[in-house]
Amino acid sequence: MKVWSLITRALETQGSCAMVSVTRAEGSVPREEGARMVVTAHGFHGTIGGGTLEWKALAEAQRLLGKPRQIRMLTQSLGPDLGQCCGGRVTLAIESFDAASLAEARELAAREQVGPFSLTNRLPGLVENFGERRRAVLVFGAGHVGRALILSLAPLPFDVTWADPRPEVFPGAMPQNVTGFVGDPLEVVAEAPEGSLAFIMSHSHALDLQIADAALRNPAIAHVGVIGSATKRVRFERRLSAAGVDKSRVAAMICPIGIGGIRSKLPAAIAVAVSAQLITLDEALSASATHGMLSARNAG
Repeated sequence: MKVWSLITRALETQGSCAMVSVTRAEGSVPREEGARMVVTAHGFHGTIGGGTLEWKALAEAQRLLGKPRQIRMLTQSLGPDLGQCCGGRVTLAIESFDAASLAEARELAAREQVGPFSLTNRLPGLVENFGERRRAVLVFGAGHVGRALILSLAPLPFDVTWADPRPEVFPGAMPQNVTGFVGDPLEVVAEAPEGSLAFIMSHSHALDLQIADAALRNPAIAHVGVIGSATKRVRFERRLSAAGVDKSRVAAMICPIGIGGIRSKLPAAIAVAVSAQLITLDEALSASATHGMLSARNAG
């Protein structure tokens, strides 16, 4: 969530807003340090975990709306203080913003658009991280499952490229995190960012095979998934291997796609299963990258 963009918009349109930030999280808690919520007179964006903690934070933030810049710190033990079953302890920073904060908010919103960044001592004694590192997801095919998947991915932290050679199949509007591409899908494969996840569900098995061949040959694409049955997988494995695609990459191809345990063939149900799989793959890749950086740092 790009919080400074939300704050800027709120100040421009409403003149005031508040932000709730989790600055310390100990034990079993609903959200991690850095989780945030932007509160306006008309509602809120984001979450610090729901339940009584969030309800109380919302009330405190609403009390600050329309007031000059100020910061209140609130520490809560979730069990003793709030009656929640979680055994953890959370410290929140609740801040108000008014028109005097607009110039700073615009500057930070511009930095947020460029990428992740940190601020030291904006809140006394704290280092805060803003912006998101978002995984690139490439979705090939704008049929029923493709459309359902795009909607399922809309609230998730992915940058999605949605490719189909048929311009008439795209909807009139797309989620904010989606970029449509009409043309040769192999162009999208060739330009895939490092660590991309490519999931293929076009209107044609021949096109699926062509895209899978190109995607499996591109080392920037971390995982390749193809919609279909176990029979389709066997046929694709045989043809891809015969075409000279690396055997380890062919063996790692995901087909059928989606997490197990969901039997429904409704497009929306398939989309949920695939979205869950994409989250799992993204988290595994991020954990591996973090482990690699720590190992390199320790070796140095």
